Amino acid sequence: MAKLKLGVLISGRGSNMLSLIHAANKTDYPAEIAMVISNNANAGGLTKASDAGIVTVSLPHRAFANQEYFETALHEHLTSAKVDLICLAGFMRILSPEFVGRWKDRLINIHPSILPAFKGLHVHERVLEAGVQISGCTVHFVRPEMDDGPIIIQAAVPVETDDDEASLSARVLAAEHQIYPQAVEMIARGEVRVSGNRALIEPRDDAVTRDMAALINPAP
Repeated sequence: MAKLKLGVLISGRGSNMLSLIHAANKTDYPAEIAMVISNNANAGGLTKASDAGIVTVSLPHRAFANQEYFETALHEHLTSAKVDLICLAGFMRILSPEFVGRWKDRLINIHPSILPAFKGLHVHERVLEAGVQISGCTVHFVRPEMDDGPIIIQAAVPVETDDDEASLSARVLAAEHQIYPQAVEMIARGEVRVSGNRALIEPRDDAVTRDMAALINPAP
């Protein structure tokens, strides 16, 4: 069966992109990265992707007269690479409703909170200020509203009493690196079906049944 072709959009170092690259290097992984595009010509992730033998495109948004022209070029690069699924991996641009609609249910994002809580920026700072005991991350299909759309997979991590933004961010990021490749694999294997604003998961017949322990923090 042909592998799902991914287009990964980045703006910075591309750590979640690297997690997808590492997964795609496995022979049994059902997806491959066709192209990495950045709106930042100096993004460190471009070099990492190029070193991995992946086609890269620098597409600085400021070089375009407006967002429509930028997104037209973005769309043309993605379609020329025959991309099936766009993965936002630290892509720091808000995409227009027109672009999102064109790629509906073929465009996913990872966000460093358990959505729908803590949408937007400065997530870890706000989590610590709110005093919540559990944080995490979410992979979801993209919709025009920020950090909205059917949720594919989530991971929870504890917020420790001595956490600062850096330590909490590192713990959440480790979970991101685990669930983003898993979400893509589920989509590639046809295990995810969108119904309204929900992503319904249909596990494979050979899926392993696991007893999932609850994450309780502080521990009892």
